[in-house]
Amino acid sequence: MLPAARRFISFTTATAMASVHGFTVKNAKGEDTPLSNYSGKVVIIVNVASQCGLTNSNYNQFKELLDTYKKDGLEVLAFPCNQFGSQEPSCEIDIAAFVADKFKFEPTLFQKIDVNGDNADPLYKFLKQEKGGFLVDAIKWNFTKFLVGRDGHVIKRYSPTTEPKDMKKDIEAALQAKL
Repeated sequence: MLPAARRFISFTTATAMASVHGFTVKNAKGEDTPLSNYSGKVVIIVNVASQCGLTNSNYNQFKELLDTYKKDGLEVLAFPCNQFGSQEPSCEIDIAAFVADKFKFEPTLFQKIDVNGDNADPLYKFLKQEKGGFLVDAIKWNFTKFLVGRDGHVIKRYSPTTEPKDMKKDIEAALQAKL
């Protein structure tokens, strides 16, 4: 049997990864950001791309959702990804400027990541494990969205073509849920 201290470390690590709050990711400036910072908030995690046909509708609607629900605890965490048609070639600084200038919106932006394949970010491996996709678990395109509850558990996965405004009912239910 393992010594008590070692058992505790293993249990703690396994427990921490049972929700998105157990992950630490790099923000757009390259700084470690524990997702436990979002404990108690409802979060939309989305892979984004500036040159995608879905960009305008998604960013405009994310802004509208935040304008309506941020005061209630909604956050949008945007992870740039260049894996789909090379539609996110810019660096994080340029991405942030593009979104702020064009959409008058500043989502919480993180470093560019891979969401599929051997180099997929561990957060995205977890998200896909928690809520698989239709036919395959892989992220199929830009703007795949995950709704995460205040407790850090994934509530629902949405396809790239699901418009953010169509998530309102689920967002409202998540915001009303108690921890």
